[in-house]
Amino acid sequence: MTLEAEACPCCAAATGRRGFFRAALGVAAGLACTAPSANALAAGGSRRLNVYRVQTAETFSGIYWRDGRYDRPALNRLNWLMRDLNLVEATPMDPRLFDVMYSVASQLDSREFFEVISGYRTEESNDELRRSNSKAARSSLHISGMAADVRLTDRDSLGLARMAADLQQGGVGLYRRDGYVHLDCGHSRRWS
Repeated sequence: MTLEAEACPCCAAATGRRGFFRAALGVAAGLACTAPSANALAAGGSRRLNVYRVQTAETFSGIYWRDGRYDRPALNRLNWLMRDLNLVEATPMDPRLFDVMYSVASQLDSREFFEVISGYRTEESNDELRRSNSKAARSSLHISGMAADVRLTDRDSLGLARMAADLQQGGVGLYRRDGYVHLDCGHSRRWS
C-alpha cells in the first residue's frame, strides 16, 4: 500500500527525480487547465463535495476548500478515496479536478454524492485497462491524478455531461452505455 506524502501535483516541490517529474506534470497541468469560473469558485467561502467510491463504499462528505486555500487533510482523504484499487496506490490528485466536480454539482444544484467508478490509475493499471478496452487512452489523465469517471445519483449521465461540457473547465467524456461521465481538468474537450 502506497500513499505519496508529497503535496498535490500543482504545488509539489521538485525533490529528487520523482519530485522533478511530478512538479513538471503540475506545471504542465497548470498550463493545460482552464481556470474555474469566477462565479462557481469565488476566492472566499468554502467548497464542499460529497463523494462515494462504488467499489469500496468509502465516502467523503465535507469541505475541501476554505478561507482561500485547499484543506490538506480533506485532500488527503480524497486522494485515498480516489486511489488505484488494483495496486492499492494513491497519488496527490490535482485539486482542480475537485473544483470541476464542485462546479458541476453547484450548477446542477445537486447535493448528492458523486459515485466514483475510477479515479487515479497507475500506468500498469491503465495498460491493463487498455488491453481489455481499445477506447482507453494511452496517456490518460487518470495517470496524472487529473481525472475521474463519475455519476451523480440524482442526474442522468447525459445531463451531467452536458452541464460539465457547458462549463468548459476540462475534458468531458460521456459513456452512456456504462452510465458514467469522465471529468478531468485538462484542456476543454468532449467525446462520447
